[in-house]
Amino acid sequence: MKFKIAKKDISTILGRVQGITGRKSNLAITANVLIKGEGQGISFVATDLETGFEGHYTADVEREGAITINAKKLFEIVQNFPGEDVLIEEIERQWIEIKNNNIVYHIVGMSPDDFPDVPRVDEVVFTRVPTGGVREMIEKTVMIQAPSDEKRAHITGVCFERIQRSGQNLMRMVSTDGRRLCKVDVEIGDDANFVPGESVIVPKKGLMEAAKILDKDAEDVEVGVKDNYLIFKMAKETVIIGLLEGDFPEYEQVIEKDDAFDIEVDRKLFSMMLKRMSILSSDSYNSVIFNFSDNRLEVTATNPDLGESKEDMAIAFERDEVEVAFNPKYLIDTLNVINDERILVNLRDNHHPCLVEGVEAKRFLSIIMPMKI
Repeated sequence: MKFKIAKKDISTILGRVQGITGRKSNLAITANVLIKGEGQGISFVATDLETGFEGHYTADVEREGAITINAKKLFEIVQNFPGEDVLIEEIERQWIEIKNNNIVYHIVGMSPDDFPDVPRVDEVVFTRVPTGGVREMIEKTVMIQAPSDEKRAHITGVCFERIQRSGQNLMRMVSTDGRRLCKVDVEIGDDANFVPGESVIVPKKGLMEAAKILDKDAEDVEVGVKDNYLIFKMAKETVIIGLLEGDFPEYEQVIEKDDAFDIEVDRKLFSMMLKRMSILSSDSYNSVIFNFSDNRLEVTATNPDLGESKEDMAIAFERDEVEVAFNPKYLIDTLNVINDERILVNLRDNHHPCLVEGVEAKRFLSIIMPMKI
């Protein structure tokens, strides 16, 4: 195999798959990327046995062939290689040479025959979705991360649904860790290929890798579910994520809100207030008490090991007093992914969950459970 490719192209490709090839698996070869030179281009394949990637790119292929090379080391070499093009040649079985006039690398690879197959999913019904909408769904749901020792599918994964509500075709992702939940919707419009389907659970790790690969400049991406896989298909790249087995908890009742309990707050002011109050938080003392009364919000943080803090701000609140405790980190995480300048905090009492969303953008909804005072 021998081919020449633009340095910026191969560097971008290798950079996108570092998260996949960097994950430990039972096979050492998954730290490698499979490179195949065929016809007028080359293909790159990577997998961690749960998430698979395949991309096809233009290159000057002088001699066809295939080899697998350590993805991290190849990426580092390419990043620091001088010139605009990179010439890669297999000089003998499983050895490649990368060189120019005064630099030579000889890198040992592994046999392509030993590289695990990336699943081939045929006859997939794809729906075209705005790329920005897919990235938003992923980024705003994977912010709820599972503990490293967590095994439950509904915690380590994200619920993915294709549903119809009030005449709208929606793609939805929902994530939870048992103490909070977030939901993101993307409206599909009148796509003829949209088919409502049963909810599935997608690993958060796989979605995070897919988000890195999704082309920010592409207008749309094709999304489909088939044979226990979620597939993202772009012009040159395809990402296939193996689904998790399990049932996602019923959440519809939790996300129902009564507008009578809405409290409108300036997002930035509220966020800075929470950040100041969370300074004294620790693993043992991670709750902050919120007192809503007489058009005023008073927030108090107490940590016997460190001290206490108190702050108040004016709000529109003309109901019976409500005193409730929340983990401020959960609220801060939520406010960080809302773009609206003003938010709605839907608070009924100290027993029901708190619902947070933007005043204008309604695609994202966060639900946070209160803590015991």
